[in-house]
Amino acid sequence: MLEAVNDFQGQSFNKLRRSCLRRGALFKDPLFPATNQSLFYKRAPPPGVTWKRPKEICKDPRLFVDGISTRDLHQGSLGNCWMVAAISCLASEPSLWKKVIPDHVDQEWNPKRPDLYAGIFHFRFWRFGNWVDVVVDDRLPVNQDGVLLFCRSATPREFWSALLEKAYAKLNGCYEALEGGNTAEALIDFTGGVSEPLSLDCEALSMHREQRKALFQTLAKVHEHKSLITCSIRPAEGETVESVLDCGLVRGHAYGITAVRKVRLVENLLRTDGTSRLFMVRMRNPWGTTDWKGAWSQGSEQWQQLSRAEREKMGIVVRDVGEFWMDFQDFCGYFTDVVVCRLVQRTLLWPSSHWRETQSYGEWASVPAAPTTAPTAIKRYSSTTLNLNTSNNRPGGTKQRGNDVRDEGRKREEEIDRRSRCGGCINHRDTFLHNPQFMFEVQRKEEEVLICLQQEDRRVLKKNGGGENLPIGFEVLKVEVNRCSRVQHVVEQAASSIYMDSRSVTLRGTLTPGRYVVLPTTFLPGDTGRFLLRLFSHSRVQLRELKNDLPLPSLFQCFLPQHAVVTTVHLRKASGLRAPKQTAPDVYAVVRCEGDVVRTRVFKEDGNPEFNLRAIFYRRYPDTNIAVELWSRGVLWDSLLGEARLQTTESEKSRSLVIDLRGGRMGFRPRGCIHLETSTSICLTDL
Repeated sequence: MLEAVNDFQGQSFNKLRRSCLRRGALFKDPLFPATNQSLFYKRAPPPGVTWKRPKEICKDPRLFVDGISTRDLHQGSLGNCWMVAAISCLASEPSLWKKVIPDHVDQEWNPKRPDLYAGIFHFRFWRFGNWVDVVVDDRLPVNQDGVLLFCRSATPREFWSALLEKAYAKLNGCYEALEGGNTAEALIDFTGGVSEPLSLDCEALSMHREQRKALFQTLAKVHEHKSLITCSIRPAEGETVESVLDCGLVRGHAYGITAVRKVRLVENLLRTDGTSRLFMVRMRNPWGTTDWKGAWSQGSEQWQQLSRAEREKMGIVVRDVGEFWMDFQDFCGYFTDVVVCRLVQRTLLWPSSHWRETQSYGEWASVPAAPTTAPTAIKRYSSTTLNLNTSNNRPGGTKQRGNDVRDEGRKREEEIDRRSRCGGCINHRDTFLHNPQFMFEVQRKEEEVLICLQQEDRRVLKKNGGGENLPIGFEVLKVEVNRCSRVQHVVEQAASSIYMDSRSVTLRGTLTPGRYVVLPTTFLPGDTGRFLLRLFSHSRVQLRELKNDLPLPSLFQCFLPQHAVVTTVHLRKASGLRAPKQTAPDVYAVVRCEGDVVRTRVFKEDGNPEFNLRAIFYRRYPDTNIAVELWSRGVLWDSLLGEARLQTTESEKSRSLVIDLRGGRMGFRPRGCIHLETSTSICLTDL
């Protein structure tokens, strides 16, 4: 499926190239000039820096020499290994790099037709839901020795990596803006996929073989599906980034994982525990050096005991400069963070194994278009988790912590406009529900979902003293099965992400059937900005923003009285439906209130079905009863097993009820009872 591509800063590659060829002049980019302002915004450039075109650096320049590979990437004097590691993953998959480097054949130098060369190139990056086409000229910064200052290829006349880095620097404001970053962000920019960070417990993985095996199988599976994987060693407090460990690995340095393999060892290399199988990963250092000194490192005794034929038979070969193999047990002992970038393929025919995507844009704004009412108090978090289907979560992972943050949050709660859409995380109970709300529905028995919240990129603001990401995260609430307006009261927390000052935050897990509402939030109330919410599932799930506090009436309902009360019904279960020595019926329940009907799924041969259904009713006639019917599913027609009617007062807190069934089909005495909870309020936006 073709995707739209936007021209960055309004520059059209084809128009600019035609103009240069018509004038017989090489392109000079006025929006990213060959000056110091395109290099650095804080520090001074090294002495002797000049800008040269590839033909001034070598005699026979090429965009590619013998294709593209990870050996073409060598990090220069810029601290952007996070970007180089992501590009090295990109280089290993043609379907990916051909999207980032479009028309790569047409962009190549043609020595037979020098008149067709205009000194202009273009590259594409995925930003905030769209592909962006970035144009650059071919003037590159070199040091006083005439060597490229930043990223370069091992082949001196190959320039694709240097030009790609220049385009990415332009997208982010300047080269220095690429200093320090998150590999997950670069992987998203280069693929349009979803990056999922995995934090590893080195101590637990080193001690427990089964945990290592489970992690290895996870990485092997995502690698098999062409997902990109990078990893790093998180520096502890007091440790220096890019300091070298005794084993040769570098703290805070981004490595790429280029292979995940289970191999059978030859007899002379059996492990000490007698096992013949070995879990191994192949790594790549963006610096283009292999510094690993442990088992299976270059020149280690393990390699010396294997012939080349045996290595190829085992499948543990090194392809490119900077690659090395590690025993997965050693990997788990050193590396603390792994980033998996899952690729999303948009095709007309979706195999069930692929993710389907739905997305919505939103904004944390101080004053929205429509007013809302202040919500009620809700519970605070008690522990940190990344798992779904849990209700004891709190924000974590953000740099903002401590009493000063809580005090600032309380102050912001008092100052925030009640009509705002920037209420902060769930800790800020008086404003949390002011945030944007997006609803989706899970209809299968269970559904694995992947939710990604991405804020608008701010790196380009570094030149002006900004560029700091907002700490962001989101909450997933399970709501009533018939809800169609904004949530005013938190009843059930289904999932919670961590909060990070990262461009994107991701959560993956399994949800049970029902309706859910996602609330993307900043950590503190009052912070404003734009965001993109992406939801991935294997079935068709749609996101819809909830903008209204109350359900919109139909044309006919405009002539009816206004809503007077709102009632929630939580139908928990039925019991005692099975007669002695008889098979329990296939049953389902129906809740009726003023013409609104909510129905449960069918429970097969269950005498004590657990419905666990929650519904909400906005009522015009509070004195009318709410009916709960139990039906038996038949071959030709369904039979009414019995019903219960309940009366509610205009304002009552939650109450639990057990009601015996009455009525039923002719000649059938109802058996059993239903268990439910109800609550009613005259304040339609506050239960």
